Amino acid sequence: MKIGKLSIIIPAYNEGNTIHLILDKIKAVNLIEDIQKEVIIVNDFSSDHTEQAVQSYQQNNPDLSISYYKHEHNKGKGAALHTGISKATGEYLIIQDADLEYDPAEYNDLLKPVCAGFADVVYGSRFMGSNPHRILFFWHTIGNRWLTFASNMFSNLNLTDMETCYKLFDTKLIQSIKLIEQRFGFEPEVTQKIARVPKIRIYEVGISYYGRTYEDGKKIGWKDGVRAIYCILKYGLFKA
Repeated sequence: MKIGKLSIIIPAYNEGNTIHLILDKIKAVNLIEDIQKEVIIVNDFSSDHTEQAVQSYQQNNPDLSISYYKHEHNKGKGAALHTGISKATGEYLIIQDADLEYDPAEYNDLLKPVCAGFADVVYGSRFMGSNPHRILFFWHTIGNRWLTFASNMFSNLNLTDMETCYKLFDTKLIQSIKLIEQRFGFEPEVTQKIARVPKIRIYEVGISYYGRTYEDGKKIGWKDGVRAIYCILKYGLFKA
């Protein structure tokens, strides 16, 4: 499939210290088949200097297409993704966290199955392949694997990493799906709903993972894990 533009959706909450670094990485990437980049940043009512950092970057890097939106109160990562997805104009879109846990240099790995005509959706798995993977929390890994297993039971997929940030979607397809979850429930909800699309072709590729500790600013916690279980049951059992 010929892709003219890739929309890169970045939900941002208090990422003023790192967002310019991830934008530098995105800018440095040369996408395969001369695909152009459209960066969409959604500031979810940050209390730090995220807005100033983004605006300064826009002024200093006019050659990178950046659209900036902000919420008037904090809604959650899922809500920021809803906003970003609705604004995307590329044929495909990918989700990118504003921290430095995921490497934009690997966009091309996710794009290859699409450009070759095999895939409609591509997940980047932290648990397959030989890419670098920072060693961090045992129980987080067990939790991620268990949530993926539970999600697979209801979606009838064989994913290895449902909770991954890197998800590449056909833009029109994902825009046609009604998404509800406002926070980290986005991951299980979108997985259950995308799995039910008739004749959907979902692929998975191995990616790197440069994980953060809570001291580094990691935000997801055990309550989000409980919510993920609820979402798997809600959207897996009930098809509406």
